[in-house]
Amino acid sequence: MARVKNIEAYCTVCGNINKMELAGEIPVFDNPNKRWAKCKKCKQMVIVDITINEQSKVNIEDINFEIFSEYSPAKTFVIGESIYHKTWDDYGRVISKEISSNGQNSIKVEFQKVGQKKLIESVLEI
Repeated sequence: MARVKNIEAYCTVCGNINKMELAGEIPVFDNPNKRWAKCKKCKQMVIVDITINEQSKVNIEDINFEIFSEYSPAKTFVIGESIYHKTWDDYGRVISKEISSNGQNSIKVEFQKVGQKKLIESVLEI
């Protein structure tokens, strides 16, 4: 029996970050990290980029409370950057980034109070 691999990625059909089951490779030579994935919410197949740039274990105590960026979906962040989420009144550090097949960026942030959360970034406002 094949081993199932689940990831969290942006679903272009649902418009949200959902859990997805990797279903197969795409024969594309320019980017070997693209895979077919089935959204567990809407059951549709989408192409995702599984490239993940993840730092080693993040130390929450090292968050710089004096130099941080306030979270906004329109902003772009870098791994290791300290951020503040106004709605949750919580500080965190960016631990990884992902890009879906449609170019939608997301970041994974380790927060002090709410733990790990995945947030959208670089969304253009219309």
